[in-house]
Amino acid sequence: MKLGINALGRIGKLTLWHHVGRKYFSEIVVNTGREIGRGLADLAASIDRDSTYGRLGNYLHGFKGGQVIENLNEIEGTMTINGVPVRILRESRNPKDIKWKENGVRVVVDTTGVFNDPTADSDSRSGALRGHLAAGAEKAILSAPFKIKQQGLNMPADAVTTVMGINAEDYIPSKHNLISAASCTTTCLSYMMKPLLDQIGAENFLSASMVTVHAATSSQKVLDSLPKTGAADLRKNRSILNNIILTTTGAAKALRLVIPEMKEIGFIAESVRIPTSTGSLIVLVVNLQDDLDDPIKRERINSIYREFAKTSPYLQYSDEQNVSSDIIGTPFAAATIEGSETHTRTATIRVNLNKIKGCAASEPIMIVPVTQAVIYGWYDNELGSYTNMLAERTVSIAEQMV
Repeated sequence: MKLGINALGRIGKLTLWHHVGRKYFSEIVVNTGREIGRGLADLAASIDRDSTYGRLGNYLHGFKGGQVIENLNEIEGTMTINGVPVRILRESRNPKDIKWKENGVRVVVDTTGVFNDPTADSDSRSGALRGHLAAGAEKAILSAPFKIKQQGLNMPADAVTTVMGINAEDYIPSKHNLISAASCTTTCLSYMMKPLLDQIGAENFLSASMVTVHAATSSQKVLDSLPKTGAADLRKNRSILNNIILTTTGAAKALRLVIPEMKEIGFIAESVRIPTSTGSLIVLVVNLQDDLDDPIKRERINSIYREFAKTSPYLQYSDEQNVSSDIIGTPFAAATIEGSETHTRTATIRVNLNKIKGCAASEPIMIVPVTQAVIYGWYDNELGSYTNMLAERTVSIAEQMV
């Protein structure tokens, strides 16, 4: 089976790295939609080198390294990478015009970050994710959360959001042709929430919140620049090299699609961008209704993650004292729990029942024991965590195709 990759941004390039190493697909067809530099040699140089992860040869073969991109054919737009045939398409940027069918591509991973609306028609003038299907692909996998632009429209029946190892079974091969792999932050967050929900029970969660201390992304500016016409968030145009920048995240909304129990829990998600190239951290705070005679302690929280990590290949538990660079490149670690920093505090809160609508109590004050837990989860928002998890999802979908 052949794999299609649309775009070679951060996730697209690293997706290519993963699959030329994994060698599940017999050939990889990459659409850039335009000429790169002065030709195929410049594209090969861009693929081969990365400021965060080093040289492709070292990624594939460790200290042995070596040249892994060979047999460049400018006219045909082909090369071999680590022995895997790779074809570059440079003509079309609109998904419906990409020659997937002509090249025998059945599965496409769209990494543009642009075509995120599953309701958009394939003939949309500006392009649409569904255009990949019109161009001959059978499955289109999105490396971002779905975003429905028109209010009032529901998620199409053939679209689904999944995180590998969390709700992969929600994908039905005969039904779903558009698959979102959520985001790097949602992927990490799902592996922080799922073990707690399974062991403590969603009914015991009073509220939850998270902040992701997130590495820079390519949408941010190296130097200050003028905002576009009508731009509301002026911070997006400030230099990421010099600032900690407050921004937003759609992780809370996407998490509800992946873990339905979250719909019943009040949840807030925030994001802070910092000047690092990759390696991010989620600070998760949960408030739990507890029992004063046997309160939830730090060790119980950590034991939940330790046990989950024994059965899940995608969660790691660590008692070490890590920093962000320690996480970079860690394979298939959707989340790495920093157990040494888990904290809990149990106390009682006073609830005035007369402030609850429809409640008239003879004893208006209720004393409720509540435990607040703070949990830290690392993730490599580019290669180690997200791209590897995206690739796992891609291969699992390909394996179910006939």
